[in-house]
This record gives sequence, C-alpha cells and structure tokens, in this order.
Amino acid sequence: MATTDTPYVEGPQAPRNDRRMSLSGHLVELRKRLMIAAAALVVAMVIAFFVTDPVIYMITDPIRVIAAKRGDDFSALNFGSVTAAFDMRMRIAFTIGIFLSAPVWLWQIWAFVMPAMTRREIRYTIGFVGSAIPLFFAGCYVGILIMPHVIELMWSFTPEGGANFYNAQDYYDFVFKLMIVIGVAFVLPVFLVALNVAGVVSGRAILKSWRIAVLVAAVFAAVATPAADVISMLLLGGILIVLYFAAALISVLFDRNRRRRQAVTLGDLDA
Repeated sequence: MATTDTPYVEGPQAPRNDRRMSLSGHLVELRKRLMIAAAALVVAMVIAFFVTDPVIYMITDPIRVIAAKRGDDFSALNFGSVTAAFDMRMRIAFTIGIFLSAPVWLWQIWAFVMPAMTRREIRYTIGFVGSAIPLFFAGCYVGILIMPHVIELMWSFTPEGGANFYNAQDYYDFVFKLMIVIGVAFVLPVFLVALNVAGVVSGRAILKSWRIAVLVAAVFAAVATPAADVISMLLLGGILIVLYFAAALISVLFDRNRRRRQAVTLGDLDA
C-alpha cells in the first residue's frame, strides 16, 4: 500500500483539489491559460479600437474649454509624427481592451491557482477581489471627474502670449496615470484588510494610525486636485478617509472573530 508523508487535512484548511500535476503539466496548463487570455485581449482591443473617437473626444474636452477661454486656437492636441495619431488610438484600445477582457483573464488566473488553494483562502480571495475591482473602477471614475480641473489649473500657469500644444502621447499618459493612481488609492484599504487577515498588522494598530491616514489622504487629495477646487479636494479626501476607517473596522471585527476561534480551540483542547 502506497503511503504519503502529507497528513490528510479536513475543514477549511483542506486543499480543494488533491490532484498532483507534474511541472510539465503546470507549464502546459499555464500556456493554455495565457493563450486564452491573450486571445480575449486581442478581440477586446479590436472592439475597443472602434470606440476610440468618443474616448478621445472625452479626454480632450479640457483642451477645448481652454481654447474657448482664450478665444483662439493656440490650445490643441499635437501629433508630432506620421504615426502618432494611430499610436494613440492603439494605446487607448489596449487600455480599454484590458478592462473589457478582465472577466476572461481574471478567470484564467483564478482557474490556474484555485486548485492549490484551501477553502478558506478561496473565500478570502473572492472577498478581496470582489471588493477591489469595484473600488478600483470607482477610483478611475473619480480620476476622470478630477482630470479636467487639473488640466485647467496647469494651463493657468501659461504666461500671457504663450501657446499650449499638448503632445498626444504625453497627454494620454498623464490622463491614464491620473486614473490609475486614484484607482489604486481607492484599493489600498483592501490591502490593509488583506494584511490583517495575513496576521501582519492588527485592526487596533490600523485604527491607532488614523491621524497619519487622515494627513496622507488630505495631502494626496490636495496634490491630485486643484487648490481652487475645494469641493473636489474634500470629496476625494473624504472618500479615502471613509475607506480607511471602513478597513480599520473590518480588521477589528476580524481580530475579534479570530480571538473567539482561538478561545474555542483552546477550550476544546483543554476538554
């Protein structure tokens, strides 16, 4: 009879699937998952390429506002090479394609790692991903709302008689990075809860650091929004602070449940 050195495990720590796979099998499985994800991305990019016109119109609206305020055509999006316009559309299609194909490639990642995860890890992962994705998109949406104010504020520093010819690639990079930064800022509370679940930081420690969190949120909101737009600054800073305290409260509840489980376990061992 064949034996194994690994004991049989039951309960939430038990592996969901006890099958064994060789290294070559893992590589074949990984290649299949990557090919499916890449195919979904390509299809999504082709679809997204046909909607680049409204996207470009939306992100360049601040430039038209600036040109209207000047009353001239000295503010415009500049394409500095023959292929610059096509390159910008491809970059936009790639970005939108990543978001459109997210359900496919997220599922491929999940299907690849899930067999090696315990039931408890699966539950936590579903909770974290289910919270992080909508928060990230909410942050991107807030970034879109803030973006016109930031561009108009930067334009206000242009001296009299100066011209604003915005390089298309640099302009898109600025808009894209602003969205990503604010989107990631919205997801940071989820990482705090993940660190708490992993036992790295306690909920009480997170809660005690609220003064630093409020200061960081205020500074980030002040940098990401124009100084003259107080409403946008308060809105962004307030959302970040609320998310931080929500993460602290959830972590405190997790710590309380963890202590209760440990007390029950110790009671069973004593019995």
